[in-house]
Amino acid sequence: MNRISLLTAALILTLTGCSEKENPEDQKQEKFCIDEKFKNKIQIVPVAEEPVVEGYQLNGRIESNPNKVVSFNSLLSGIVTNVHFNLGDKVTKGQVLAELQSTELTGYQSEISNTNAQIKLAQEKLKAVKSLFDDGIASQKELVEAQSELSVLQSELRKNQSNMSMYSGSATRGTFQIKAPETGYITSKEINPGMQISPDSGPLFTVSDLNDVWVMANIYASNIQNIYSGMEVQIRTISYPDQVFQGKITTIAHVLDNETKVLKARISLQNPDYRLKPGMIADITALRHSGGNMICIPVAAIVFADNQDHVLVYKDDCNIEIRKVKIAYKNNDQVYLSEGLKAGEQIITKNQLLLYNRITGQ
Repeated sequence: MNRISLLTAALILTLTGCSEKENPEDQKQEKFCIDEKFKNKIQIVPVAEEPVVEGYQLNGRIESNPNKVVSFNSLLSGIVTNVHFNLGDKVTKGQVLAELQSTELTGYQSEISNTNAQIKLAQEKLKAVKSLFDDGIASQKELVEAQSELSVLQSELRKNQSNMSMYSGSATRGTFQIKAPETGYITSKEINPGMQISPDSGPLFTVSDLNDVWVMANIYASNIQNIYSGMEVQIRTISYPDQVFQGKITTIAHVLDNETKVLKARISLQNPDYRLKPGMIADITALRHSGGNMICIPVAAIVFADNQDHVLVYKDDCNIEIRKVKIAYKNNDQVYLSEGLKAGEQIITKNQLLLYNRITGQ
């Protein structure tokens, strides 16, 4: 009886041992496979070598092109009676923007009226002197003096009329009109109805042509040696996160800004749709072509886990490898690898983190 019990116990132990050894093997043979539904949610791209372009991150601000900015200062004193525009409005050259009531208008009107009256008298006098001259009674000197007197008065009239025209004076309304000096957008406004203004009041408003703008980039000391004029740049804004504006650095200052202690770089950009507005903050990537080719993949393809950079290499739906890679260079959109991938391999660039977690069981 004891012998049978011992054989039975030995058999049980043997079967248990076999079972424990087989379970891990069964687990290894179970492979994760992508089903069709999930496959529609990922993106698979081939790996290739591309010229190396390093990216240097800068920040900056959108500004108006100062060559296309006009600030209006009043040459007259008076009280603003009407304002026909607001900050941000588009205006056209010659459009009436405001009206000003001024005692200077009364003065110009009075001078014009007086001068017109004097001209009529001078014309009658010249007519009489010319008649006497023709009859041999008046001298040549008297005729010249009469003609000169009329010419002076006519010149004075033209001067006063020119002043009225320059200030857009309206005799019927009793006001001077302030007109837009150029076509553009109102980017500053310091004028309101009832305000008393004078030539010393400073700019009342600013009109900016935003068809092209400047991006003023900050170059910190650590990047001065890497940034140069003519460098291609990519510009992004918070307002348009999915749009990349392409440009080039046109000018770099040679003196550090006193307040920020950075060099200012200027980038001129065409702005036909007026998306870029003065005051916007810009994220700028200066691109440097380093020469040579390296494996290049989208930065979105990288999975950072356990203090390592990984990619998911796709071989087939049931054969996806998690592979460590080493990044040599990086810019906003791409990374260049020194180790980990070969040209021609395929990687997953969309929802790869979700797939990584499924494979690793996290």
